Amino acid sequence: MGMIGRLASGFTLLALMQPLCVSGALAKGPTVRIETGALEGNHASDPSIAVYRGIPYVAPPVGDLRLRPPAPAKAWKGLRSAAAFGAVCPQHSALPAGSQMSEDCLTANVWTGAKSPKERRAVYVWIYGGGFNEGTSANPQFDGEMLARKGVVVVTFNYRLGPLGFLATPELSRESGRNASGNYGLLDSIALLKWVKRNIGAFGGDPARVTIGGQSAGAGTVGFLSMSPLAKGLFQQSIAESQVRHPGDPELRYLNTSWRSLKRAEEDGAAFAAARGAKTIADLRAMPWKKLLEGSDASDQSVDSRSASKPPLFRPAVDGWVVRKRYSSIFADGSQNHVAYMAGNNLDESGAVPETAFATLRSSPPAMRGGMPTTNVTLPAYQSWAKRKFGTMAEEFLQLYPAANDEEAARMNNAAARDNSRSSTFLWAAQWRRTVKKPVFTYFWTHARPGPSKPMRGAFHGSEINYVFNSLHLTDLPWTDEDRRIAETMSSYWANYIKTGNPNGPGLATWPEWDVEKPQVMELGDAFRPIPIAAPEKLNFWRRFFASQDQW
Repeated sequence: MGMIGRLASGFTLLALMQPLCVSGALAKGPTVRIETGALEGNHASDPSIAVYRGIPYVAPPVGDLRLRPPAPAKAWKGLRSAAAFGAVCPQHSALPAGSQMSEDCLTANVWTGAKSPKERRAVYVWIYGGGFNEGTSANPQFDGEMLARKGVVVVTFNYRLGPLGFLATPELSRESGRNASGNYGLLDSIALLKWVKRNIGAFGGDPARVTIGGQSAGAGTVGFLSMSPLAKGLFQQSIAESQVRHPGDPELRYLNTSWRSLKRAEEDGAAFAAARGAKTIADLRAMPWKKLLEGSDASDQSVDSRSASKPPLFRPAVDGWVVRKRYSSIFADGSQNHVAYMAGNNLDESGAVPETAFATLRSSPPAMRGGMPTTNVTLPAYQSWAKRKFGTMAEEFLQLYPAANDEEAARMNNAAARDNSRSSTFLWAAQWRRTVKKPVFTYFWTHARPGPSKPMRGAFHGSEINYVFNSLHLTDLPWTDEDRRIAETMSSYWANYIKTGNPNGPGLATWPEWDVEKPQVMELGDAFRPIPIAAPEKLNFWRRFFASQDQW
């Protein structure tokens, strides 16, 4: 084994959190040496936890490396500071305070309480959401200190977004040598997992016990990686927070689990490039990234989701390389990666909203955007939506979820959206488990965060994240003792699953494994208990409806 191999495996590393002298400089913070050089991090608020930020895991995707698979990171000399997060990847959203935006953004962050590389702690790799168009690992909600206190090595990272992460054209496909383009954001995630495999031992992590997890588009990425042959063997367990859907569920088509065919992605990409004056790949690589991002947050109007909802334009493609086939084909031949799974949904997402929002939404309907669900709070809108979505099954649907006025319509919209999400994830698990004999655990999050957004948003999409990371103290909201108790419970379930493949542990309500004979899901939040998926006649309706649709 060469020097780099010995360093990456942890056998020749200095103990974590010990002063390291490099080129005459004595480090003041915790230090570690990885394959590309020595790093000096910081102590977290708990001095037993070391945190290393802004670590390059691949080369900057700039110049000729733009719109290509990630290249290896270059080594550095001396002691590199890992005290600050790296730059945010180019996107339309506002920057977090004190950060900058740059294409040189492919960096990772690690939290660890290990005192030695020999400890071999379980590893959690977190993938942020944001519709494949926005997001950053510097979000304080994703701070890994509290999970690290529970014995987990936490890794977060940035990946390319929008056209820089998902632009495909025929020319790019020809250039690749694999007849595939786009999916650079997914390739970044795969490169990060390979980096973890080579280097996490230096931080006291076990490369043979890796769990990947994410929310929204991060959950979509978890799904794509769990089916990608390029990610096989790089992780053993998956966690998807929101949007795991049965292939026949039309909701899948506009959510962050939606995909494009390569042909469609190439056509859209060629038109996008031409509209910005790019005639060649060289033009695309020379274009200022701000110009390349103009208009890239558009939604894809070509997708029929059986509703007004549309997916983001830039998102993963079934390219035959990173993503070999569509969901239904992969499930049919059992070619997905055989990993354990935890998946769930939230009370107030996928079109459901708290009842305190009904009146406001009737008076001021929000503008639709890519990935946004349809919410119906009036009787005409509810009835029109039902006819469009369910077609010949609309009459049966309206008998199961009847409404005679606006208030009843809004309540039935909520009931249907929640039954849909729980039923879809339950029936997805049946397809996943047909060939994968690993455990599946499903949940339904029901707790609304305190603060001014509560009446309008309730237990909204992503509201569980603070509780999973137990990072309440880093978000300025009027948290209560009950919130802190819920966060302690949620982070314990997650830490247990990451470490053992089972969320259960001492002092926690029993979370049953998914069972096709028991249509139930674990409620998390306002209570911790198994609850029914839906009334039997309603679950039967959703089962038949999904089976009647095109299978994605």
